[in-house]
Amino acid sequence: MKTSIPELTQALKDKAFTLGFSFCGIAEARFLDQEAPRLEHWLKQGSHGEMAYMAKHFDMRLDPRILMPGARTVISLAFNYFPEQTQAGEAPYKISKYAYGIDYHDVIHEKLNLLAGFLRQAAGEIHIRTFVDSAPILERAWAVQAGIGWIGRNSMLISRRNGSFFFLAELITDLPMEYDAPFAGNYCGDCSRCIDACPTGAVKDFAIDATRCISYLTIELKAELSPARKGSYDKWIFGCDICQDVCPWNRLSTPHAAPGLNPLPGLLELDTAGWEQMTEESFRQMFRHSAIRRTKLRGLNRNINFLKDC
Repeated sequence: MKTSIPELTQALKDKAFTLGFSFCGIAEARFLDQEAPRLEHWLKQGSHGEMAYMAKHFDMRLDPRILMPGARTVISLAFNYFPEQTQAGEAPYKISKYAYGIDYHDVIHEKLNLLAGFLRQAAGEIHIRTFVDSAPILERAWAVQAGIGWIGRNSMLISRRNGSFFFLAELITDLPMEYDAPFAGNYCGDCSRCIDACPTGAVKDFAIDATRCISYLTIELKAELSPARKGSYDKWIFGCDICQDVCPWNRLSTPHAAPGLNPLPGLLELDTAGWEQMTEESFRQMFRHSAIRRTKLRGLNRNINFLKDC
């Protein structure tokens, strides 16, 4: 190793901030013993809905050393996506802020690869892997272990400095580093705004029932939407930000500085006809690099038609 562990740790954090990450915390790779019963209970309740992948690789989710043999360190990173411009209140249909720009996987993977390359160059021969929603990792739990923030009542990772509008990503390596102290405490207090504001009752106390969550229902669910919930979607057709928008900590959110996450050209100006009369060609043209392409046009139309029938 060319530098000492403390020096390398600080250099890595400095590089992460230079690349645009808002937070970089480091934890020792280990078994997440406190998360095991919570995950098991959540799965047994069926709160994951049709996301069958959540029930797979249970042990791997709790121990990164199974995911990557020899792992000693989990580097947790947070990347701000709070936009300067948002959809107008009279917008006919709503999409989650994280999907305004190009797919965040593409934006963050490029930066993660640069950060991993920096670490390889500084430390020599090491094993390192990068992750952005690409493996069975309990991202929010590791962010807590790395001292970034706490998991709030709406199950989001919350920072006392900037709220919760962040993407989370990880580097896992066999390189030992200087570890941060886990975040201590929970600063939701007696606030229940996220629970009270959720129109479908998906937000429980520090957990989400995905089978009721508008984000899950408009993106993950492939079946038809339940008529029993008509009138409760509040114009959302891709994702939902309600539980974050009402969170008092998000008064501290500041606009991101990543051009790739800026709203796609014409997105914020789409009117009712623009959404409802979208063709396969116009959908591909606007969303070919967007997370919204995940639903395909037929999924987006399903969500729009569900709201039209309300």
